[in-house]
Amino acid sequence: MQTRKLGDSDLHLTPLGFGSWAAGGGGWEYGWGPQDDAESVAAIQRALDLGVNWIDTAAVYGLGHSEEVVAKALQGRGRRPYVFTKCSMVWGPDRRIGFSLRAESVRQECEASLRRLRVDAIDLYQIHWPNPVFPLRPQLDGMRTLVDEGVVANVGVSNFGADRWAQADAYLGRPVLSNQVHFSLLYRKPDRANVPYAQANDRIVIAYSPLEMGVLGGKYSADNPPPGVARGRSPLCLPENLARAEPLLETLRRVAAAHDATPAQVALAWLIRKPNVVAIPGASSVDQLRHNAAAADLDLTDDEAAELTAASDAFTPVSGVDTAKGFVRRRRGA
Repeated sequence: MQTRKLGDSDLHLTPLGFGSWAAGGGGWEYGWGPQDDAESVAAIQRALDLGVNWIDTAAVYGLGHSEEVVAKALQGRGRRPYVFTKCSMVWGPDRRIGFSLRAESVRQECEASLRRLRVDAIDLYQIHWPNPVFPLRPQLDGMRTLVDEGVVANVGVSNFGADRWAQADAYLGRPVLSNQVHFSLLYRKPDRANVPYAQANDRIVIAYSPLEMGVLGGKYSADNPPPGVARGRSPLCLPENLARAEPLLETLRRVAAAHDATPAQVALAWLIRKPNVVAIPGASSVDQLRHNAAAADLDLTDDEAAELTAASDAFTPVSGVDTAKGFVRRRRGA
């Protein structure tokens, strides 16, 4: 795969990375189902064999387990890929997750991640979630110290709006190179401000959930909703929204057929053709990973990209009271 330079850093990223959220396995806060560690390790290693050169994880995925799985996958290999992880979400003996907001806790979290990952330095260390109730500066002070000490090479954020991203830049006193945000054909909010900010300031947007938990794979519908606890909590997976998404999904299928590709590959190709955007599709199996990686070589025409954008613009999900009613109907099995 071709690579994209990340700001003024030494990072040159492939347009697709490996997202290791699923490698955290079951039994943690966000309800992902059981996952076999050996399969996760094989998927990570296969991703590297296919040319993917960065892995994204977080301390909270599996309450540290995802980082440990990433470490297992990297043992015994030659030049390791870039390893990205995140801080600011912590858990105690009761496994309840909270926010870490002090410079000292950023250091403690970093030290724990370094141990779990078995690396000497983190290539991109990201603040996982903003907390508008507490000041941002202490976290950036902690990040700056870690960079000065050489245990963190670069700093990023996640789930930040563009204004707060710019504020983080100012507090750090050097570039906050990336912002990892929810971004897909079915969720376009980053196009309003985060993508323009990245393009104007030589930063990069890292798109997570680019396939919307498989919805953009094109096989689900209002009559065939996706299974699983995590999907059951997503408003997008309500039958009402799946029905509204059908025109976009049909456009994906048609464009995919023209390229002998899958709808998921087309959805990824639409994202990563944007300047200053890379993506981390989750993959819990080698086969899924192989299909995702092939999207990096899929060239959409300008007309196809415009058609997909128009279909995306036309998608309007139900919201507010209608969403609540939809969840009630789902629980009742209606």
